[in-house]
Amino acid sequence: MARTFPPDLVETQRDWIRTYEALARTPFRTVLRRRLQLLSCRIAQHAYWSAGAGHSPAARTELRRQARAAEQRRSGAA
Repeated sequence: MARTFPPDLVETQRDWIRTYEALARTPFRTVLRRRLQLLSCRIAQHAYWSAGAGHSPAARTELRRQARAAEQRRSGAA
């Protein structure tokens, strides 16, 4: 059964994915590395994890999977 994540958490993970991909295309970009760190902190400190949801590796993997799927739907619709 898939977890249900808050929309803002999924959106932050989508931003993280886009930033990571941009950094992979143009390495040595300090601004992108800083943004990636900021987004990583926002994801790790999101209230969802402290609300009894469990901060397990499986939950983080599912969050990334859902964010990638949402990003692919967005890219396919554009």
